[in-house]
Amino acid sequence: YATHRHSTHDRGRRPFLRTKSKGIPLTPAITTIRKWEEIPFFPNPNEEATYWANHQLDPALMAGSLSLTEGQDSTSITLRMDPRMLSRLKRLAARRYLNYQSMMKQWIAERLEKELPGA
Repeated sequence: YATHRHSTHDRGRRPFLRTKSKGIPLTPAITTIRKWEEIPFFPNPNEEATYWANHQLDPALMAGSLSLTEGQDSTSITLRMDPRMLSRLKRLAARRYLNYQSMMKQWIAERLEKELPGA
């Protein structure tokens, strides 16, 4: 088997795998994200871009996050919540570039599907 090592070619470029014997660049492995919780907080756009260069979302995760009620009537509800919990929800949603209410609806829809599949 070939021995691999990480190598950077010029500053600012993405590292790539290279065989010691031939020096042929290989495509780095892409990691599939299967849970939203696996996505870290990014302190800056450069770190986020580096992360997404080697990671992708699982298609099932993306499909599960789609709102199935889009275009249908919706009902407004009132939900009383601890202000600190709401603040945490808003920060988490902002990190994921989501509206906090949309994120909450996604979570409820995911949980309902888990508890009552197909219902």
